[in-house]
Amino acid sequence: MKKRLAEETIIFVSVLKWFILATITGTIVGAATAFFLKFLRLSTEYTGQYSYYFLSMPVAFFLSSLIIKYLAPDAEGHGTEKVIESFHKRAGKIKWVVVPVKLVATVITIAFGGSAGKEGPCAQIGAGLSSLFSEILRLDENDRKKLVICGISAGFASVFGTPIAGAMFGIEVLFVGSLLYEILLPSFIAGMTAYHVSTQLGVAYFYHPISFVPVFSEDLFIKIGFAGIFFGLCSFLLIESMKFFDRIARKINIWKPLKGMIGGASLVVLTFIFSKDYLGLGLDNIEGTLSGNSPVWYAFFAKIIFTSITLSFGGSGGIVTPIFFIGVSSGALFANILHFDVGTFAAIGMVALLAGAANTPISASIMAVELFGPKIAPYAAVACVISFLMTGHRSVYPSQVFAISKTPSIEIELGKEEEEISTNIVVRDKSFIGITLHLLKKIKFLFTKREW
Repeated sequence: MKKRLAEETIIFVSVLKWFILATITGTIVGAATAFFLKFLRLSTEYTGQYSYYFLSMPVAFFLSSLIIKYLAPDAEGHGTEKVIESFHKRAGKIKWVVVPVKLVATVITIAFGGSAGKEGPCAQIGAGLSSLFSEILRLDENDRKKLVICGISAGFASVFGTPIAGAMFGIEVLFVGSLLYEILLPSFIAGMTAYHVSTQLGVAYFYHPISFVPVFSEDLFIKIGFAGIFFGLCSFLLIESMKFFDRIARKINIWKPLKGMIGGASLVVLTFIFSKDYLGLGLDNIEGTLSGNSPVWYAFFAKIIFTSITLSFGGSGGIVTPIFFIGVSSGALFANILHFDVGTFAAIGMVALLAGAANTPISASIMAVELFGPKIAPYAAVACVISFLMTGHRSVYPSQVFAISKTPSIEIELGKEEEEISTNIVVRDKSFIGITLHLLKKIKFLFTKREW
């Protein structure tokens, strides 16, 4: 009896401790996110007054790369990736200077046309402030890592107005195929607190309930399955494109700020070739597509190129907002080819691309409910899981650690980061794939056999 009382007392104290810590973290991150979003909005509105504001991109990328290189190298690229890296390699330690540098560099990048998102900076700002908070309280390594996860969740929840999906994202994005249940409660508390704090500070969020959802049928279910495959392939294309441009940037062995000028100049040329639709956040285009307006068929591919160049050549910002743009535009393309409803498949594409590119099918499925309403949730969840599987063992976050293999027919080194793992195809004779290959070999033999 005494042992049971002692156990319950310890659990109660632990719950109380994390309730307080997560609430404080959520409050701090929610306020910081609100400040960042308002600063970003004012900056983009100011530069947007000028028709050719994007001509300043070479200078903007130069400045962004310059301040990051000399003040906070960890603020480079899209912020969530650096947070994941610090969690796995430095026990969640993040220098406080990353917070202001990331904020300024991202505003400079996006305000002058760089194709990047706003969630990465918020996740990095949230994690950075959480790490600083843990240092002030002198928490041990385990508690600091938990608090950093709370910061990620709070940042993601408060930037998109999705408290539940944000909380799950912070837990799900670190390990592919494994959830940290011990941080589930503080992560939810931090996410919900940050969302409500930023709301009270005047941040307005996007919510677009999908009114047209077809009645369930076998035909519709097959369409959703094919859509999931298509979105998985689009996720694959995004990831490989980012890696391709990153390799090109690494091969250009010059001073990084000058490399930023090259990237900015390239985007200026591409803007004249295509249009200004692929610059900045692209929120108007996202909302327009969700309302049923179809962009040009190559819109998703153009956004992939613009985003890859931005984040590889000195620009600073997140990756999720571009993923949303790519998702809705690829969803519109899929709907137009097969004569489906554009708004419905744009919404499904938006979350399915996130599931595939970031390996976060659970938080992406929850996001579908929070952004588009419960009617579309079952279809979105199926597409999210298929997209997640189709992407394979790759991610827009190379520091993600894989805890599972996505199929028994492929062996990977578990516990390794995405950029370190090697795959080995294993075909078992009695498996579906093994039987299929055996039949194909027999058919090939019959067709190639010659009897004289």
